[in-house]
Amino acid sequence: MTSRRRLVFLHPSDELYGADRMLVEMLRAVDPELSVEVWLPNDLAHPPAESSVCTALRADGVRVRHVGLPILRRAYRNPRGLAAMLRRSAGLLRVLRTERPDAVYCTTSAAFLCAPVARLAGVRTVLGHVQEIWTGADAAALSLPARACGRLLCISDAVAGALPPVLRRRTIVVPNGTPEPARLVPLDGRTGPLRFLVASRWNGWKGHRTLLAAWERAGAPGELVVLGGAPPSGDSVDVPALVAALSRPESVTVVGEVQDPSLYVEEADVVLMPSDQPEPFGLVAIEAFARARPVVASAAGGLLDIVTPGSDGWLFPARDAESLAKVLAGLTREEVTAAGRHARQTYEARYTVERFGADWRRAVRAAGA
Repeated sequence: MTSRRRLVFLHPSDELYGADRMLVEMLRAVDPELSVEVWLPNDLAHPPAESSVCTALRADGVRVRHVGLPILRRAYRNPRGLAAMLRRSAGLLRVLRTERPDAVYCTTSAAFLCAPVARLAGVRTVLGHVQEIWTGADAAALSLPARACGRLLCISDAVAGALPPVLRRRTIVVPNGTPEPARLVPLDGRTGPLRFLVASRWNGWKGHRTLLAAWERAGAPGELVVLGGAPPSGDSVDVPALVAALSRPESVTVVGEVQDPSLYVEEADVVLMPSDQPEPFGLVAIEAFARARPVVASAAGGLLDIVTPGSDGWLFPARDAESLAKVLAGLTREEVTAAGRHARQTYEARYTVERFGADWRRAVRAAGA
């Protein structure tokens, strides 16, 4: 009897945000003929069990282990960090030579240093999933290890278009998808002030400063709920301090980290994605669409492919607080309700998890895994 081919996913985070949730969906879409497991890093503090991807994966019956992966993090751009990366690379090489998987899947660009290590270990099939827009020094640093990947899957045209020409020839675009919500609460029949929701990490580039400046200029046009928290590493924004400085801080509720953001999406009328830099995709947008919620987003990156202005949402120039303020102040409940219906139609046509699973599985098969 022929043993099943073994596919190992190398993932840089044990949290449960966008790329982490997509990992869960990839594992659910894997060919049953494959034997799969996920290796997660051990260089960061483990998040609470209810908000960790390893808990979600194990609940699905996926084998998970924590190992010393050489994950590319900005905090390691110093002599001590680079030395630690070399040690982890050597450790991963030993583990791969011992385990001898048939294929390795680097799930984000942060894990791409694992790709040449896998090649050195004799892994025959190495795949990479690009979920970020490469720019400047990052593009230069990532291009070399990315060449060790036989095929690169990209989450949007914006992501694929930012790759160096030598890598574009080996890419395939597979847009993300999101599961059908457990229930659908329409906007029809609601009254009163509009409720807005922003749900993301408090990274410096996610646009919280722009949003709160726009909220002030628009005169607090409703109720604003803020989910999320500071990232474990990298640039972050002190959202509670920004809210406290508003003339009407009572119009904003800072909830912080939550286990299930879907309940807050149901309570919201509009979901906001005010990113100052181009979003590689915009998973929060399609999660809002699945729940019939329109999106106000910055007009850049993958969001340009998701949001159709005047139909299922509204766009504004990135970093332009004045333009965002005009959008927020000008929305009526009738417009929002109609846009919510169109948002649901967009989800059903383009962003179901079934569509994602079929497209992703087909791409992985074509790559030889």
